Amino acid sequence: MKKLLTLCLSVSMLAGLSACSTPQENTSQELVIYSPNSDGLIEATIPLFEEETGITVRLQQAGTGELIKKLESEKNDPIADVMFGGAHSQFIQNADLFEEYVSVNDKNLIESYQNTSGFTTSYVLDGSVLIVNKDLIGDIKIEGYEDLLNPALKGKIATADPSSSSSAFAQLTNMLLAQGGYTDEEAWKYVEELFVNIDGKIEGSSSSVYKKVADGEMTVGLTYEDPVLTLINDGANVDIIYPEEGSVFLPATSAIIKDAKNMENAKKFIDFITSQQMQDIYGTETTNRPVLENAKTSDTMKPMSEIPTLIEDMDYINEHKTEIVDRFKDIFASIN
Repeated sequence: MKKLLTLCLSVSMLAGLSACSTPQENTSQELVIYSPNSDGLIEATIPLFEEETGITVRLQQAGTGELIKKLESEKNDPIADVMFGGAHSQFIQNADLFEEYVSVNDKNLIESYQNTSGFTTSYVLDGSVLIVNKDLIGDIKIEGYEDLLNPALKGKIATADPSSSSSAFAQLTNMLLAQGGYTDEEAWKYVEELFVNIDGKIEGSSSSVYKKVADGEMTVGLTYEDPVLTLINDGANVDIIYPEEGSVFLPATSAIIKDAKNMENAKKFIDFITSQQMQDIYGTETTNRPVLENAKTSDTMKPMSEIPTLIEDMDYINEHKTEIVDRFKDIFASIN
């Protein structure tokens, strides 16, 4: 978990915010945001929001789990106004921490990612992809999941642990869906065959997957779109492959904190990150895929209309994650 960072916000100022509850705060020009997002996404969003609205943002950065625990401890007297970032499932599992609000822009988002919970707002998407080292792949064809069963790739496929890595778990559910479904026996047989070919080499973190492929230690990796596009933009000799069986794109989520002290400013922020202006910036100036239907994207980012996609049953996954992880653990243990 990354070290807790505070931008423009001292501990004493936070304490002062939590102690204040006067009516004047309802018309304040401040907004307290908790966020697990990368610095790149923060820097693309916060300064422009402040410039456009005149609202001063007080930001605290940490891992999603740590911030959820903070929100839980503060729920009787909330400090934060907005949680900016994190997996949709983590918001759903902690619904009592968040305020109902549907952005004025919600109807313009890609339909599958519109706000159906009443409180979760999607603002960028990240898809499960394959990363290939162009120097190492040679004549081996990589177009989708089935190609990873090629014996020539045994021990040369990088992946993190689906039981501890969110991106690796997303790959697991993506390949199950692509091969027939979450409970389909043939799909689970594919998982077993793939991990036989992976040959017991599980990386300790999600970032190790794409780094080892880019550095030439592994030929192929199971990863997510954002870091691969960053590597390509930085000149790394890698390819991004969207599996021909279909990629699942999962939303990064934001929500207003229950009983937020700066409620109107929080609503402005939710509307801002889903606005045409901000969605175009995400698509053209960052490697985060926008969720607005008609947002602009860079030349590096393949249009969604050209990518075979699958839609995750997020409700099912939220309810059955433990049993999916347990079945994977049983398979992995039996192989190794």
